Amino acid sequence: MAHVHRQQVDEGILDRAAALFAQHGYDHTSLKTVADSVGLSKAGLLHHYPTKEALYLATQQSVRAQGQRVFDQVADLPPGPARDRRALELLTDVALDRPGLVAQAFSSLTTPPSDGEPDHLDDIATLVFATFAVDAAQPSERLVRVIGALSALAVLSLSVNRAAGEKTMWRPHILATCLDALGHHRRTLSSDPTQVEA
Repeated sequence: MAHVHRQQVDEGILDRAAALFAQHGYDHTSLKTVADSVGLSKAGLLHHYPTKEALYLATQQSVRAQGQRVFDQVADLPPGPARDRRALELLTDVALDRPGLVAQAFSSLTTPPSDGEPDHLDDIATLVFATFAVDAAQPSERLVRVIGALSALAVLSLSVNRAAGEKTMWRPHILATCLDALGHHRRTLSSDPTQVEA
């Protein structure tokens, strides 16, 4: 039981820290700011992560782990609408449950790292593009559509979390918007709020 509680606490710390790193950058995010935002003292936070760099690297590892989990679940599906839909469903669930990780992943795609920032998330972009079976090195309509769908997913999920909206209600609309961006236009919205018809 204590292990489960510790894991939940660590996940909460990592998600909040990721959001702060995304918002303020590595150099301008202090351990005290992170500790305050999760209701711990700085000493309490240091009990979980001994340095700011260790905390930052743990947030990066968490982003990578979520990305790898999504990729692993779609890798056996052939490229196409079914794979895109499944990838978006999984990514939407991550985005709604862990908005800080999404903010950090998104900021890594849009903001160059600062001089003091350890390692960066370039490899997560490669993993995400592989999830959608698109080559990021080859400009194409498909690449633009994937970037558009991911941008919509990030902005919408962050907006829902910021407004403390009803995630279950928003999920099918986020999926429909992202599927539309990929060119998989929906015909109807199913009566099941977690499913979108294509």
